Amino acid sequence: MSLLAIRTYPEGVLKKKALPVAELNGDLQRLIDDMFETMYAAPGIGLAAPQVGVSRRLLVIDLSLKGEEGKNYPPIVLVNPEIVEAEGEVETEEGCLSLPGLTGAVQRAEKVFVKGLTREGKPLELEASGLLAIALQHEIDHLEGTLILDRLSPIKRAFYKKKIAKKSLTL
Repeated sequence: MSLLAIRTYPEGVLKKKALPVAELNGDLQRLIDDMFETMYAAPGIGLAAPQVGVSRRLLVIDLSLKGEEGKNYPPIVLVNPEIVEAEGEVETEEGCLSLPGLTGAVQRAEKVFVKGLTREGKPLELEASGLLAIALQHEIDHLEGTLILDRLSPIKRAFYKKKIAKKSLTL
């Protein structure tokens, strides 16, 4: 296993819709393992393939470090995930490994029903609420080329973009 470079805004791969995973081969299995290692080292609770420069519909999530009261989630791998149902609304404070230093209030569905495949290619259906629902929506957004930056107020979005532009001028 090896650590992968986490891509940061404004890298183009983060704004493109990811392509479906066509084949569950050894390369994909290595990518999954490397994504988990990278996510843990960051540290984060979720990572989508575009965040490591791979434009494929793949994500990993592990909420075990967050310790949500009364919930014990195993690590999740979802290949070609899609949200098929969403209900309710909740506002949460989110951050993102691809947007260092940015946090903000994001509107999300309170509950989601997600379908995809496991790393072995078996169908997986998840009904999620709480932190898992938020993490799933956040990572699936990455697969659609959507960042939390796109979900923030125009003022906060403009401020962050200006900060990043200024930082790149000083490099």
